[in-house]
Amino acid sequence: MQAQNYQSAESSEYDILNGQWLSSNGNNIIADDGQGNLSFWGTGSANYGMDVMGIILFAIDGNVLRAFSLDTEAEVSSVTIAGASFLNGITTAGDSTVYMTDFSGKKIYRVDVSDISNMTYEVIVNNTVSTPNGIIFDGENNRLIFVNWGNNAAIKAVDLTDNSVSTIITTNLGNIDGIDDDNDGNYYISSWSPARITKYDKDFANAPETITTPFISNPADIGYSKETDTLAIPIGNDVVFVGFESDTTTSVQFLQNEEIALTVFPNPVTDQSYIQFELENDIDLNLQIMDNQGRLIKTLLTGSQPSGKHKVLLAGSDLPSGIYHLSLQTKSATVTRKLVIP
Repeated sequence: MQAQNYQSAESSEYDILNGQWLSSNGNNIIADDGQGNLSFWGTGSANYGMDVMGIILFAIDGNVLRAFSLDTEAEVSSVTIAGASFLNGITTAGDSTVYMTDFSGKKIYRVDVSDISNMTYEVIVNNTVSTPNGIIFDGENNRLIFVNWGNNAAIKAVDLTDNSVSTIITTNLGNIDGIDDDNDGNYYISSWSPARITKYDKDFANAPETITTPFISNPADIGYSKETDTLAIPIGNDVVFVGFESDTTTSVQFLQNEEIALTVFPNPVTDQSYIQFELENDIDLNLQIMDNQGRLIKTLLTGSQPSGKHKVLLAGSDLPSGIYHLSLQTKSATVTRKLVIP
């Protein structure tokens, strides 16, 4: 059945069996082919985290974990997590285990799904201290990595040999919602304050790449499709898809001064376009879009920006067709570039 739009998209996962995205949407699940064609998927409901294991979609619905067949879209099993306060994030490990965070209860649950018709569960972390949100299984290090809500939110780990909790890194981000990884083991996290995606290497050893989302607010439980190198960003009434395939030099437009190298790719602009630059040091700058008459349309970045790699996504901009100008200003220079919206 066709769906008109999202109402409360919270978590997105790629369905490799059918080549589509599935998103929890309050009282239903919506299938999205990535081209804007939406349909209701099955008859089950899911309002928070989802993850795919084989041909089974596991989805959180209140304090219930539901299992759906990707083949038939039918619910095949469910288990109620007694005592759970607010189940939120979910991840799968191997072919027999699901882990979930309890946002309000500050707990982490392990669910044995080896017998799908008789799923059993236990608490493995009784008090995370922080407020756990998105979670992912790191098989290489036999641990769980989970992100947290609140100011200066931490990224933490659960050592699955003894279920002890440690802090990997403390961020300057507020309200981290989701986490997922790509084919190279890099981790993407979504934060509400500032509204952006941050990319860390698999060891959290180097300065992260900042992916600003000026047209997207409150990015929720993101999902990365390793099959298509695409990141899905649920934002309530929509899901934005961003491709991260390698850039091709033939479509890059490049400017450089003594401080900064600026790339817009691709241009003419599509929903996949982004602005990219790298800073050697922290620097104050303004990055703005102006119309053809020099009027300000949107401030993308302003103030001090940290050193390292930066991407600014143009997804969700919905600018009318026309000619625009991108302006990057520092204390010592101004760089402009024409943007074409077809």
